[in-house]
Order: sequence, then C-alpha cells, then structure tokens
Amino acid sequence: MRLFIILAAGSLITMVGGVASPVLPEVITVLDFDRALAGNLVSIHALTIALFSPILGFVADKMGPLRVLVPSLVLYSIFGVAGAFLSDFWLLLASRALLGATAGGIAAGSLGVLGKLYDQERRAQIIAYATAALTIAGIVFPLLGGTVGSLHWRYAFALYSIAFPLAIMAVLAFPEIKNRRKPNTTNISSELKRVLLTARVLELLILVALTAAIMYSVVIYAPMYLKEELQLGTVANGVLLATRALTAGLTSALGAKKLAKRYSIQGAIALGFGLMALTLFTIPLLDYYLLLLVSASIFGMGFGLVLPNLYSSLSNASPQEIRSSILAIGIGTSFFGQFLSPVLLGPMLNHGGFTGVFNTASVMALLAGGFLLRRMP
Repeated sequence: MRLFIILAAGSLITMVGGVASPVLPEVITVLDFDRALAGNLVSIHALTIALFSPILGFVADKMGPLRVLVPSLVLYSIFGVAGAFLSDFWLLLASRALLGATAGGIAAGSLGVLGKLYDQERRAQIIAYATAALTIAGIVFPLLGGTVGSLHWRYAFALYSIAFPLAIMAVLAFPEIKNRRKPNTTNISSELKRVLLTARVLELLILVALTAAIMYSVVIYAPMYLKEELQLGTVANGVLLATRALTAGLTSALGAKKLAKRYSIQGAIALGFGLMALTLFTIPLLDYYLLLLVSASIFGMGFGLVLPNLYSSLSNASPQEIRSSILAIGIGTSFFGQFLSPVLLGPMLNHGGFTGVFNTASVMALLAGGFLLRRMP
C-alpha cells in the first residue's frame, strides 16, 4: 500500500500535461482561444514545477514531507478540476500554473517520504520504480485524457480529482511520519547550500537537466520528422513515443539497479548515454518505420538506465535532513531541462534540419557519457 501511494502520487506529475494535451485542440475551437497563446496551457506547468519543487522540498525538510504532500494533493485536485469550469483564457492559464506548483509539492513530498522510509539500497530500487511509473504514466494518461475528453473536453479535467483520495490514503498510511517530532532545522539552510555547492551534486544536477533536454529532443522533434519526412500520421507518432516510454519504464524498473550494482552507477549511466547517443545519430538515417521503432526501443533503454541512477546518486549524496530538498531540486532541474530543449535545439532545426537537431543531441549525450567514463576509477 505504501509503495502504491508513493508511485501513484509521483505519477500525478506526468498527469498534469498528459490529461490536458489531447483535448487542447477542442478547447481552442470551442473557446475560440488564440492558437499561439493556447499552447501555454499545456506547458506552463513545467515552469511552475521547476520553480516550486525546490522551494517545497525545502519546506518538506523543515516541516516534514507529509505536511507538504497531503495539502499538495488536495490543492492538486481543486486546481485541476477547476479547469472544467473555466472559459476565460487567463483564468484557465492561472489554474494550470497553480496545478504545476502543487505538482512540485507532490514531487517534493513523495520523495521526502521515500527518503525517510527506505535505506540506501532499497531506496535506489524504489526510485527506479518511481521513474518507471512516471514513464508509463506518460503513456496511460494521454490515452485516458483523450478517451474521457472525447465525451466532452471538460470531463477530462475531472480526472485530476484522483489526487483527493490519495491524500486521505497518505494520511492513513504514514502515521509515523505524521507524528514524528520535528527535526532541528536551524542549520538546514546552511547545510543545503553546502551540499548544493559541492562539485558532485552540481555535476549530477547538470546531468539531470541535460538528460531531460536530450529526451525531449525525441518527444518534440521525432514526431515532426515522421510527419514531414516520412508522411506518417498521429497514430505512428503515438506508437513511437509509447515504445520509447515503455522500454524506458521496463529498464528503469528491472535493469537500472542491476547494471549499477554490476558496473557501478557511473558505468550504468555512461552506458545509457551511449545508447541514447547511438540511436539519436541513426534517426535521420532510417527510412523504415520498423527500424525507427527499434531505435526508439534502444533509446528508451538508455534513458531508463540514466535517469533513475542519476536520482539515486543525488539521494546518496544528500544527508537525510535535506534529502527532500535535493531530490526536489533534481525534479525541478529536470523540468527546466525540458523547457530548455527547444531553446537549445530549435536553432539547429532552422540551420541544419532534423539531422542537425538529432546529431547535436547525440553529441550532448556522448559528451555526458564520456565525462562519466573519465571520472570512473
């Protein structure tokens, strides 16, 4: 039950955009929104998650993770369902931004609970499960949002109410965290600054952002490549992204920890970056859809090795009293990397086409993997 609550709560972070994206065209048509502005409705949450997850991670360390997790789950339900009743663009955008802020609180609180309940070895496996759950949720929630939204676009927003029963379950499932005496927090700020400024943690945060930016190169530009170069439609795009997400989730849950124990965490991450680099380089060279599916599977395996081991390394590098803050900063850094992906790679599309985009992302992955290999003993 406890593991289910942690994984279910964490998957709500992916749900923020996953539920709204399929119904966005209908929202634009029915409410007559400006198309250029309307895209912000499914992206504003990435910015507020990046901003609020570190702040609420710090609050979780000072007040306890459950005091952040439970209110965030309740407010998540309120702000999410509110979208069903709003027709003004700016009010809807504000509700989406607040929904992202509460998702940042869910990330901070659930990671804080995880950090207090499990020791280092068990925690690494749970983080791998959480990464797998997030990845698979990226498949399930868009399908669920699209199915429910096909009845009426406003119904899709009702799905966010699932967070409310999770809040009740969290209160009942983690009584020892709820009743635990508050730790001495006078030195938390200085300890957090000290750990954040260490070379190891800074390197890991940069790698988290880089991984997210590389991953989003596929999310954003692979569907464009399929449509413009291979004349394939939305179904083919969905299958490609689902294949990547599925193999990433399975690798995170079943292979990340095992390879890290066998070859070291750094070796597993470097291998993952190598697989991502190889497949990114081959995308512009492949003209057959089945070969692209194979490439997407290998890319997913690489991503499934990299991200959970990066978060596990961040957790291991953090003292328990500030672990929620560090992991929440890692979540925020990941979303910031997603935000930066089109900023970094968009100019390459104009100058080098899809080959320039995927080759640049491939070089980024190779440099990251090479950096880790050089640091290995």
